[in-house]
Amino acid sequence: MSTIPDPSPAAPSAPPRPAPTFFWVALLATAAVCLLLLGVALVRPGDKPPERLGALPDFTFTRQDGQPFGRAQLLGRPFVANFIFTRCPTICPVFTQKMARLQKLTEGERLALVSFSVDPKYDTPERLSAYATRHHADPTRWSFLTGDYTRLQDTVVGGFKIAMGRNGEDENDIPSIFHGSHFVLVDGSGEIRGYYNSEDDDAVERLRRDAGWLLRAGG
Repeated sequence: MSTIPDPSPAAPSAPPRPAPTFFWVALLATAAVCLLLLGVALVRPGDKPPERLGALPDFTFTRQDGQPFGRAQLLGRPFVANFIFTRCPTICPVFTQKMARLQKLTEGERLALVSFSVDPKYDTPERLSAYATRHHADPTRWSFLTGDYTRLQDTVVGGFKIAMGRNGEDENDIPSIFHGSHFVLVDGSGEIRGYYNSEDDDAVERLRRDAGWLLRAGG
């Protein structure tokens, strides 16, 4: 009786072939894109420093409490400036209300607020004090300044680069008084860091965001 020979032993399996180079390249590229997208998602608005736009000159005016107040009292502390006058019937009430909103949003922070009167002969410290009270201004943070018209104009126009003037000689012609409607953000060293049109709906939020960056950076 014939015997059937045993089958030959199976040949050893070939070792796994390495993945093609393009596979690893694609994997690394995908990982890089994921990390980039993650980084973008983690960067919040306001993490970018506000642009540097030039230093303010020195200035000193009279505060609503009758005391001298100016750049020396603000050094080391970021502040927001705006430009108003107390008998203004149009833009100033809204401009001041938005400053009051900023005061509330930044309560407990080191951000100072400064309102410059563009009608300083009429806006005595007493009138500014009454105006500040009407708008619930915190006197430890929010200053209203008046003083010599020419020096104020030099500071507002030459320093802050904001329009200010009067179309005519009659100081009682209220419609002839004009001024810019932008907030100005200034850092603790006295350098301008941003302009924000008060007529924009998101102006206060953007201002709060950029001021927050300065505060986190130490001023």
